[in-house]
Amino acid sequence: MTAAARLARRLARPVAEADRARAALHLLDWTGCAVAGARSDAARAMRIAAGPCGDLLYWGALGNILEMDDVDKRALLHPGPVVVPAALAAADRAGASASTFLGAVVRGYEAMIRVGRAVGPDHYRYWHNTGTCGPFGAAAAAADIDHLNTEQCAAALGLAGTQASGLWQVRHEPRSHAKQLHTARSADSGLLAASLVRAGFGGLMSIFEGPQGFFAATCGDADPEAVLDFEEDAPWAIHEVSFKPWSACRHAHAAIDAALLLRAGGVRPESVACGRIAVYRDAVVFCDKPAPADSLSARFSLQHAVAVTLIGGAPKITDFEGESLARPDVGDLRRRLAVVEDPAITARYPARFGARLELDLSDGSRRTAEVADALGDPENPMSDEELRVKALSLMRRGGMSAAAAERLAASALSLAHGGSLGAYLDLLRGGLAE
Repeated sequence: MTAAARLARRLARPVAEADRARAALHLLDWTGCAVAGARSDAARAMRIAAGPCGDLLYWGALGNILEMDDVDKRALLHPGPVVVPAALAAADRAGASASTFLGAVVRGYEAMIRVGRAVGPDHYRYWHNTGTCGPFGAAAAAADIDHLNTEQCAAALGLAGTQASGLWQVRHEPRSHAKQLHTARSADSGLLAASLVRAGFGGLMSIFEGPQGFFAATCGDADPEAVLDFEEDAPWAIHEVSFKPWSACRHAHAAIDAALLLRAGGVRPESVACGRIAVYRDAVVFCDKPAPADSLSARFSLQHAVAVTLIGGAPKITDFEGESLARPDVGDLRRRLAVVEDPAITARYPARFGARLELDLSDGSRRTAEVADALGDPENPMSDEELRVKALSLMRRGGMSAAAAERLAASALSLAHGGSLGAYLDLLRGGLAE
């Protein structure tokens, strides 16, 4: 039995009520991100290019625009922006129930995360894991909604894998919207893979272990069998996915939390002579940007994230946009902050996304705060109410009235308790159109 077939068998196991309730929280989180992201230039361009019937491509582009999408830290990928749009499109097409839709989300997260945790660090050097592993999750979700059997699901996973793409060159070109293309194409590729198999199209059964398959081609230091590295009775992986409270790259979140601790302890930005942000190696590679010139690079700048937090407290979306980047006080503090790798923190990564902030003050003293797990990780979770407030705030940013945002949030959460998927989709389309 191939690895894809064995993974498909795992995906066929039952999804419990608690699992569907968790999926509804991720739907709510994606909904807020999507409504806010719909006001961006990238979203407007995708809407025009996708055309009036291109809901999936459009929805797939929305979830990660503000860098507030959910994240599996061990897989180094964002399942929500890919799996949720694919499952919504498949469920809308099939007239599926809310229960079926949420179960498909759980299974889609599982497939995407299991592949992502197996690809290895060499893959992450060049490939955007969300883009490359996303088609597997989208295919699994769509296959579940289309009632494909395990053999057909495995074939769909194979067709998804042969479409995998997404290169990290995007992070070197801040004006590019390629990240949004990665998530949109991943969602679309997975849905297409399942649709093709349902229509009788032949799939790829050995996509994982094949000599010219996904792992052989893109993952120099990975083991295809690692896709199946789980206990048979292990909980669904969706319960291990993190939520993001701040509009910045996840690699910057623990440093933001450390800055909040020092600020709450009385440190004021004007008293900082210099400082060091100690993090793991990937955070240095992706987020050592002392002089960000635009919103995207600001969201990938540890120096900017810490500076705006020390100055203003819990960072707002606007702290990573427009005038904030050019503020003299922010720029001055950024220049006084150095990013360094701490081998001990690197050794705990990616199981722990930690950071230590050391600030030397003008009076000669030093203040230090270390955060082992960023807010929103399973070890340091956000509450359901915090997630609801986050989503409402994003919807309001996206132009929805307070009452309309409350209705959409309530509709998303109601799907775990018999709510109408059709009603949710009507409210979502209204929110995206406002």
